[in-house]
Amino acid sequence: DVFVKVAECYLEEDLTVEAEGAVTKAGTIIESTGIRMSAETSTNDTATDDTKKKNEEEERTVTLLLRYKSTYARVLDANRKFLQAAMKYHDLSTAYLHTDAIDADDLLSMLGRAVTCAILSPNSAQRQRVLGLVYKDERLSQLDAIPEFQSHSAVLTKMYLNRIVQKRELEQFESSLADHQKAIMADGLTIVERGVLEHNMVAVSHLYTSIYFSQLGELLGVVDATKAEKVAAKMISDGSMSGSIDEVEGILYFHPSTAKEESTLLHWDETITSFCMQLNKVTDVVRAS
Repeated sequence: DVFVKVAECYLEEDLTVEAEGAVTKAGTIIESTGIRMSAETSTNDTATDDTKKKNEEEERTVTLLLRYKSTYARVLDANRKFLQAAMKYHDLSTAYLHTDAIDADDLLSMLGRAVTCAILSPNSAQRQRVLGLVYKDERLSQLDAIPEFQSHSAVLTKMYLNRIVQKRELEQFESSLADHQKAIMADGLTIVERGVLEHNMVAVSHLYTSIYFSQLGELLGVVDATKAEKVAAKMISDGSMSGSIDEVEGILYFHPSTAKEESTLLHWDETITSFCMQLNKVTDVVRAS
């Protein structure tokens, strides 16, 4: 409890590195002591004093675990470890979905934060799996009714389905972000601009076999041709996108994967996603036993 409080205080002061150290120590203690959430808490008016004390102790344990998990997710978010934060937020939004431990609105808020972090995560196969996990959450459309997350479901849906995110949608999404999520990177782009640009690059590769960088910049509506070329070169070099660049003509050529490769990757992603969901369910049962 002390280390969780310390981590919360550090977060209030924007001392994210120190907060991560404190929440890590809290996690070590929780693991070593075997603290877990009980599945049932008696509310019988005729309960004995011992039963009432046990119930009070279980309530304190549940509260502590929730504070720890929430703080851990916030620390990952504050340190811009968005992919890990997205998974923690989503786990937290579903782990207690069918209990009274957390209010339904708070769970929905956690889902909204999971969407935010998933969108901000660097482009990768694991990110695509997390996008799929959140996309398939039946509560996703409910975020439209929350002003803070009003544009989130639309942006995430387009990202998961490899559709181009428009500039208007990007601006609406970016207006809802916290300051640390709007940081400007070394290339002059914000975190979300880079994320959306990389996503749109991949989306465009499904529509074109080649495109001039001047046209690409206009199509993306976020950056100029020079920045678009730099991002494309980085994505090609790190394997995020298959293609080649004609610097003389200023053309980007896309080399799409074969249908067999795409089918294999899709099956692999679906298998991993299914495994993660089943693992979460088993973990919840074990903790409640």
